[in-house]
Amino acid sequence: MQTTELANSQNGLTARAFLAAPALMAGYGVVRLIGRAMGDYGPGVWWSVAHLLFLAGVLAFVPVFLGLRLPAGVRGGRRAGVRLAAGIGLLGTAAVAVQAVIDLVVGFVAADKQAMSDMFDKVQDVPGVMPVVYTVVPMLFWLGLLALVTLLAFFRRGEVPGWSPLLVLAGVVMMAVNLDLLPAGALCIGAALFPMRRGLPG
Repeated sequence: MQTTELANSQNGLTARAFLAAPALMAGYGVVRLIGRAMGDYGPGVWWSVAHLLFLAGVLAFVPVFLGLRLPAGVRGGRRAGVRLAAGIGLLGTAAVAVQAVIDLVVGFVAADKQAMSDMFDKVQDVPGVMPVVYTVVPMLFWLGLLALVTLLAFFRRGEVPGWSPLLVLAGVVMMAVNLDLLPAGALCIGAALFPMRRGLPG
């Protein structure tokens, strides 16, 4: 009985993460826009609140990836492909989380925007930091999510709508084109994940 209750609790937390992760990302985008509109985005309250939401949103995707990595009824090579996509996404999640932590620390320590810029330059000048934390590896977060949703749309057609990968792709493209579109992009991803929150976790 306790094992069943624990599993149900874990599934409930995972299902909530499907809603919380994109919502927190959208919140980051909204706070960022407000801070920029007020001319007070970094360092300061707006920067810190935005990046706390960003970090929370990134971490909330961890149970999403874990919940989707072992879908019921998918076996053999198909399951291996799903697990690979989830693993790629988790690797990217770690890189993006590190990036968010750096942003938070720099925003907290720096006295003004010029000091922030100087600190970021020093961090990014460290060999390996740019590709691992800012350019190459973080892209695996979005690529892994897109690959995972696409595979599940093929393998679990009864539960994952065919339009879910298209919405994820639209969301990723919006964010890549302009960070000001991050709230809209996050909402697209949230809409894509919404029907997947039941049945797949666990």
